[in-house]
Amino acid sequence: MTTESQTDDSGETEEQRQSKSARKREAATLQELGVKLAALPDQEIKALNLPDNLFVALRDLRRLPSHGAQVRQRQYIGKLMRNIDPEPVLAKLAERKQRHDLEIRYFQQIERWRDRLLSEPATAAAELLKEYPHADPAELKRLLDKAERERLEQRSPVGARELFAFLRQLLG
Repeated sequence: MTTESQTDDSGETEEQRQSKSARKREAATLQELGVKLAALPDQEIKALNLPDNLFVALRDLRRLPSHGAQVRQRQYIGKLMRNIDPEPVLAKLAERKQRHDLEIRYFQQIERWRDRLLSEPATAAAELLKEYPHADPAELKRLLDKAERERLEQRSPVGARELFAFLRQLLG
């Protein structure tokens, strides 16, 4: 994905040596990268320090209603993307995905604890207090009792949500 124009002994540039199919694949890859960028919030796009015209084009892509207009805008974004080095952008997107994946694993861990505490309160509470000794056992018991009462009375799971918030604070 380089746009360098280095010449070799025969006078051809690197871009001229690439096949037309390779150039099309590269353009499609840059377009896809542009579409991924357009899905990000404006603040994150600004943090990438992209040229102003590319930032405006990415923002405009989200506002276009018709499919044809979106296709033309994606092609324009692909053209603008050829003027920047995509490696730092790809690195930032990979870093963002890694942070997102960590957050998901964190929330899944909290959900597993909550589900275990609700399904087998005695053993799971003992394990939780053993693993996290600084947890408040009285508060944990109160939340478990509240969640159980709500389950038996078939009410809204306010207690389960409070338990989740308690676990989130505890594990965070």
